[in-house]
Amino acid sequence: MSVERIQKSIIVYLIFSVSIIIATFLVTVFYWPQNNMNKEIKITINHGESLSVISKKLQKKGVITNENIFEVATKIRGLDTSIPVGTFLMQNVKVNHDIINHLVFGNPERKKVTLLEGWNIKQTSNHLSKEMGFDYNTIVEIINNTSFINSLGIKSQSLEGYLFPDTYYFFEGENVNSVIKRLVKEYKYFWTDSNITKASSISLTQHQILTLASIIEGEAIYDSERPIISAVYHNRLKRGMKLQADPTVQYIIKDGPRRLLIKDLRIKSPYNTYLYEGLPPGPINSPGFKSLSAALYPDENDYLYFVAKGDGYHTFSKNEKEHERAKRAFQRVRKKVKRDRVGS
Repeated sequence: MSVERIQKSIIVYLIFSVSIIIATFLVTVFYWPQNNMNKEIKITINHGESLSVISKKLQKKGVITNENIFEVATKIRGLDTSIPVGTFLMQNVKVNHDIINHLVFGNPERKKVTLLEGWNIKQTSNHLSKEMGFDYNTIVEIINNTSFINSLGIKSQSLEGYLFPDTYYFFEGENVNSVIKRLVKEYKYFWTDSNITKASSISLTQHQILTLASIIEGEAIYDSERPIISAVYHNRLKRGMKLQADPTVQYIIKDGPRRLLIKDLRIKSPYNTYLYEGLPPGPINSPGFKSLSAALYPDENDYLYFVAKGDGYHTFSKNEKEHERAKRAFQRVRKKVKRDRVGS
């Protein structure tokens, strides 16, 4: 046998041996038995956690017994930065290959969070704190952070009104910033090209429309009345009349909501529409889609006043005389309800 043939044989043997070693190594790494799990285990991956942090968490929960081998297996597959945020239910996963697949390609559990129309920023923050486990003070700090607000393309001192009320599904482990961004993003969907054009045609900014919508949200119970109430405020704005909207005063009292007193209407605040003309500086709550639409597309009428009937609906009036008559009618209803309660 020539020297050249011997050398080729050696090379082939070495390549084969190395291949066997690599294959054995990969099989060992990927199919290394990590646990003897006989029950379901929940693992929550939080935003920004490194592979090292994740592997320690898995080891502590009993999903893996060897952190180093798990990390090597994950890095070899190039998935060390691909594990998403969320809570995963680990079941019947005993080797690295299956554990990695479950984390990277599985479906993390989602948390259902419902934010109600008309909630102010404190109510929304409280609910997010409760449902998502966020620190309340951290939420408040973020939604009042000017730099963060500007980064969202919002021209406002706070995100009051901009946290769109709806039902959301968030992954556990999402951070506060991403959740807030999602709420603001949902609000922005309202501003289609046609709605932007409409706002411009009535000489109101998007912020002003949102502010008016929040007042409508605070006044209306039934959807059918939202455009009518909107028209009342539009009519008063055009005439230079004070809006005299109770929800704006409720926003500034500390013990509300409650029945307003005469002294409440004298509180010196730019949000007190009984003292100051025009719209307040910003929204007083987060209005829903129908209130936003009503603010942008008011009914066509000559109403300047409205008063509650006592059943959730309102009586609308074109002048002060009609309005006083409607108020007296409501007072009679209120007195009757009070008498009925006493007599029952």
